[in-house]
Amino acid sequence: MAPGLAAGLVVAGIAGSLTRVVLLGVSPLDARWYVAAIVLQAGVTLLASWSPARRAARVSPQATLRGD
Repeated sequence: MAPGLAAGLVVAGIAGSLTRVVLLGVSPLDARWYVAAIVLQAGVTLLASWSPARRAARVSPQATLRGD
């Protein structure tokens, strides 16, 4: 997750600089928006992985190995 966030920050900084005309009243390198985007992305990632992880935790490892 960290390499993706780092690459995303670099691309977002470049894209923000290129779209300076569209960003009215917001700096393309405003740290608050980057932190908000990272927190939102991490929250969505955790929420999306929570249900499958919980379901997998309920299954016995022995039953899984026997099924193969």
